Amino acid sequence: MLRRQTMNNILIVGSTSGIAREIAKQFAAHGYSLALAGRDVEAVRQQAAELATEYGTYAVAYPFEALQFDRHQSLIDQVRTDCGELEGLILCHGYLGDQHEAQQSMDESRRIFEINFLSCVSLLNIVSTYLEARGHGFICALSSVAGDRGKRSNYIYGAAKGALTVYLQGLRHRLRPSGIHVVTVKPGFVDTRMTQGMASIIPAAKPERVAKGIYWAIVKHKNTVYLPGYWRWIMGVLRCVPDFIFQKLSI
Repeated sequence: MLRRQTMNNILIVGSTSGIAREIAKQFAAHGYSLALAGRDVEAVRQQAAELATEYGTYAVAYPFEALQFDRHQSLIDQVRTDCGELEGLILCHGYLGDQHEAQQSMDESRRIFEINFLSCVSLLNIVSTYLEARGHGFICALSSVAGDRGKRSNYIYGAAKGALTVYLQGLRHRLRPSGIHVVTVKPGFVDTRMTQGMASIIPAAKPERVAKGIYWAIVKHKNTVYLPGYWRWIMGVLRCVPDFIFQKLSI
């Protein structure tokens, strides 16, 4: 494999998700080299080839299994060997799961938590220590508005995302003296494969719009962003609804 040493290497994990595909395009268009990781390695290779053709960027594909915690370190090591030092990490992988099944099955509940929270902690512990030693770079992870308040329709998924949000808050606090920027992204309802068939009174946002917001949140060193931005106000209202009223809402 051609070895490319550059200071503009970005690792995107879960790179074939709807939002991640658009994020990759944003960074490729701005001259970044990309390490792309995902479960379907053939799809990731195709994505890398398309980005290289369309944007002339250097893009490399890697297999990634969220629950193979013992291989996370080797992924980071391989990316550094192939591409050079990392400028940043963007975590886009996730698993919505089935709320009803999770209520009945600890296996499903565990899977929701392990993919949406523990696998992120595993990767972020590794990358944050590496970036901290360098004293430069960024971390961005996709949490969710679902983590802002527990709703009967998705409270197990929401709990996992809420845990990730708190983890990112602590990580941001820890890494600030080292010059590492940590961005928490809270997407609302986005038109992706994960949300197909789901009903919402709020129209689904296009992944391209959300990806642009993520790119600029990273560039402008934002801490927490809701995307689209109106979700900040929606969730602000929901958080303020008294519990005795909230219990009567069908959400």
